[in-house]
Amino acid sequence: MDDQDRFFIPENLHIIGTMNTADRSLAIVDYALRRRFAFITLRPSFEDAFQSFVKSKGVSEEMINHIISSIKIVNDVIQKDINLGTGFHIGHSYFCSFNDKMNESEWYNEIIDFEIKPLLEEIWFDDLDKVKQLVAEITYKTDVHSN
Repeated sequence: MDDQDRFFIPENLHIIGTMNTADRSLAIVDYALRRRFAFITLRPSFEDAFQSFVKSKGVSEEMINHIISSIKIVNDVIQKDINLGTGFHIGHSYFCSFNDKMNESEWYNEIIDFEIKPLLEEIWFDDLDKVKQLVAEITYKTDVHSN
């Protein structure tokens, strides 16, 4: 076999894989991968980069603050749950789809109703009252807020 037939990976190539540890059906695979590879934990971020991004897409400062405070409430409850923890936190990517032709309160509430609520119902399938209470707490109430 000569050098032309050899396969190699250059030293400056890094392969990055992502996985969601919230899917417990993959626990055995998760453990196997953790034994073989280095891991970096990435947490949801609602900091400056997120705020600048959604603001550039036309989301108001009031809505940005509502998103941040609402998801913090949910993530705090998730983190305190002994069966969950930070691996189940709700991330910022749910809120990156806005465009300036949308009504922002409808956009936000649709994300809550059709993405966040079903996720919470899956997490707390045995405590739907908790889900109902959380969803009620984080829903954007247009009669209370002005757009």
